Amino acid sequence: MPGIHSKKALIFGAGPAGLTSAYELLDKTDIAPTVYEATREIGGISKTVNYKGNRIDIGGHRFFSKSSKIMDWWCNILPIQGAPAKDDLLLRRKIPVANTSKYRKIKESDALMVNPPNPEKEDKVLLHRNRISRIFYLRKFYDYPLSLKLQTVKNLGLRKTIKITCSLFMVNFLPKKEIRNLEDFFISRFGKELYHTFFKDYTEKVWGVTCQKISAKWGAQRVKGLSVFTAITHAIKRVFTGKKKDIAQKDTETSLIESFLYPKYGPGQMWETVADIVSKNGGVIKTNHEIVNIIIDANRVQGIRIRDTITGNIFEENADYFFSSIPIKDLIARIHPVPDKNIRDIASRLVYRDFMTAGILIHRLKVKNTTKHRTMGNIIPDNWIYVQEKDVKLGRIQIFNNWSPYMVSHENDIWLGLEYFCNEGDELWCMSDKEFLQFCIGELEKINFIDSHEVKDGCVVRVPKAYPSYTGSYDYLYEIIEYLETIDNLFLIGRNGMHRYNNQDHSMMSAMVAVENIIKGIKTKDNLWSINIEEEYHEKVV
Repeated sequence: MPGIHSKKALIFGAGPAGLTSAYELLDKTDIAPTVYEATREIGGISKTVNYKGNRIDIGGHRFFSKSSKIMDWWCNILPIQGAPAKDDLLLRRKIPVANTSKYRKIKESDALMVNPPNPEKEDKVLLHRNRISRIFYLRKFYDYPLSLKLQTVKNLGLRKTIKITCSLFMVNFLPKKEIRNLEDFFISRFGKELYHTFFKDYTEKVWGVTCQKISAKWGAQRVKGLSVFTAITHAIKRVFTGKKKDIAQKDTETSLIESFLYPKYGPGQMWETVADIVSKNGGVIKTNHEIVNIIIDANRVQGIRIRDTITGNIFEENADYFFSSIPIKDLIARIHPVPDKNIRDIASRLVYRDFMTAGILIHRLKVKNTTKHRTMGNIIPDNWIYVQEKDVKLGRIQIFNNWSPYMVSHENDIWLGLEYFCNEGDELWCMSDKEFLQFCIGELEKINFIDSHEVKDGCVVRVPKAYPSYTGSYDYLYEIIEYLETIDNLFLIGRNGMHRYNNQDHSMMSAMVAVENIIKGIKTKDNLWSINIEEEYHEKVV
């Protein structure tokens, strides 16, 4: 490839975007990548935390994308199972398995045909998982999204159901003319009654502010094409066509997908495998190295200063290309010479939501499985549960047994992930691990999920800047983007790198497009910012 031989790229952050860019550079160019990660762990928020053989997925990561390129990429790293997993075998559950697998090495054009892995014998494998998630409200379960079931009406009560129905029809016949914030967006899509019942309190738990203070752009990006009518249409279609067995589910709204792929040992396994491939093919990955300064001259990054957080040593490194997946707030603070006051002020007021997960190992749950779904130990079948209860701070409950039976050290144990949304330095964040675990166990008891004497062990994971917020100075983010786009050899990628609440696949796409731009000599970065706003992923705000 003319013009790009023997060059070097420095990548800030070893999450999905950073590692994808390193892989793509090695695969498609002669540019040598070096990845700097400030923490000791690979995978960013997509890492897997291993606590005594019990694995925690930070936030829950479905490996599903409407992009065939992304799906094929994942399956090339970890192939789809060719035989039943442990729980499939014990429950005699019929699941789709691969008959053959393709594997293409870096730099090679042709793929090799290989036998698909047996998850009982091999570790590098993607499992086919059924997606089940529900809402927990007033100590009762509701399907998510809400379904046309008699049980839903019974749970809500006839009066509440009538009010929700009337509110929904009213907003569709007399739609809101002005969508000023997230509250307006939700009401315009679901009606006022449904918004107050199932959206308002949970969303405010997540972001720590009222929906009136959150940009409507968040709803358009995350909710996308989902509405009550799309959920109803999907439910009716399923009655006549049955459950979709095609993992692609291209015609299905993302929030309604019924199955997904999942690494045997959680999402971190994918990114640890990618990191291993990168290292074995000439890439360099350095953990415990943070970016101190980014030196700009003549509209280009000339080099960076890096601190080894173990030794404290600071050194400089130069390169031809730079990829940043670190928070924009931190990026701007490290640029030298410093940007003008307006850019610094906007960056300083960007808001992030921090995240805590309590891993709770328990012998049995108090809440019973009353569904038709069969599970190991007959525990409730959910991957995750949205907790809408006002009297607890708990946001979501993950049941890792249902993501993968291999996430739990002993099959008779139940391994829960309790998710809390907070701000670094607030009351929850500053609790000791012991205090926080006791607080979490108390909340589970309060909502009648467990008896505390059944708890066997637990741990706490804190993730700063987990979610870029559409509050604060977000409405002026475009000014920072315009400034950064003048820096020719700097590419913003990933969720925090772009301050956009992207899914894992969109973060990967941003890295892929950045590499393609280098290969094709494309100077503008508009196509990076168009990711996740194409029609199939995004519905425009009116």
